[in-house]
Amino acid sequence: MEPRLIVHGGAWDIPDQQVEDHMRGVRRAVSRVFPRLQDGLSALDAVEAAVNVLEEDPTFDSGCGAVLNAQGDIELDAMIMEGAELRYGAVAAVQNILHPVTLARAVMERTEHCFLVGGGAQQFARRIGMAEVDPTELLTEREWTYFQQHVQNNPHYTARQAFQPAPMDTVGAVALDRDGNVAAATSTGGTAGKLPGRVGDSPLLGAGAYADNTSGAASATGWGEFIMRVLLSKTACDLLLSLPAEEAARRAVHVLETRVRGLGGVILIDKHGHYGLAHNTPRMAYAFAETDAHITAGIKRLPTHG
Repeated sequence: MEPRLIVHGGAWDIPDQQVEDHMRGVRRAVSRVFPRLQDGLSALDAVEAAVNVLEEDPTFDSGCGAVLNAQGDIELDAMIMEGAELRYGAVAAVQNILHPVTLARAVMERTEHCFLVGGGAQQFARRIGMAEVDPTELLTEREWTYFQQHVQNNPHYTARQAFQPAPMDTVGAVALDRDGNVAAATSTGGTAGKLPGRVGDSPLLGAGAYADNTSGAASATGWGEFIMRVLLSKTACDLLLSLPAEEAARRAVHVLETRVRGLGGVILIDKHGHYGLAHNTPRMAYAFAETDAHITAGIKRLPTHG
C-alpha cells in the first residue's frame, strides 16, 4: 500500500489572525512524520508521532495550549486505536502531561484495560515513568486571558460560549501504512470553562476516533457532547463500507447536523488509501500527504482526492 497521513487541528470559526499558525502547525505534523511512514513506520506509530507534534504546538487545544476548566485547571483527554486487531487505549481528565496520546497508547499496550481516568491515569503515568510537567508549561497567555475575561467569576458562563469567540482546536491524525494497517488518534484539552471532570468525545471509542482495517479510520473534532451522541468517527467508518471516502465524511457530518444539531468535522482514510474530510463549521484546519510526498494544508474544504 502507498502510505497515507492526514491530520486536523480543530473545526470551528478559526480567527483570521490564527489561520497561518494553524496552517503551519498541521503542515509541520505531516512533514515530520510522513517521510518516516514512507520508510516503513507503522500507522500506529505515525498517528502518535503526528499528534505529539500537535500537542507541543501552543496553537492548538491539546497539550501545550490546552484550555482551562471552570476552576482554572488544565485537564487532558486522548485516545489511540489501531485497525488490525481493534486495540484501543484512552485517558481522560489527566493533568501535567504534555503528551496524553502517548499515555493512552501505554494504557493500550501495558495494561489489561482500555481506558483510565483522573487520578488512576495519573498514578499509572507515574508508575511507568512518564514525565510530568509544571502546569505553567502547558498554559498559554491566550487561554489565561480567555479564562479571566469569560469564565472566572462569571456565574452565567456556559460551555456554549467557548464556541462563539474562539476556535476549538482538538487535534487528530489518521494513517495508513505500507502493510495496509490503519490507525487513528485524537487529543484535546476539551471545552473552555468545562466542569472539572468533564469528558468529551475525544477519548471515547467511536466518537473521537475509530480504526478498522476492513473499512478505514477516522478522527473527529467539534462539540463533543453532540459528537458522542452520533458516534461520529464510527459512523464515518461504517459509511466507508458503501460510499467513497469524501462522501462518507460528508454523510457522517450530515448525520451530526440533522440528528442532533451538532457542530464539528471529521477526517478519514479508507482502506484503499483515499482521503475524506467534512465539517459544518466555518473552518477546519487540516493537512495531508500525497503519494509524491507533496503536502497540502488548508483551512476550509478538502479538495477531491483519489
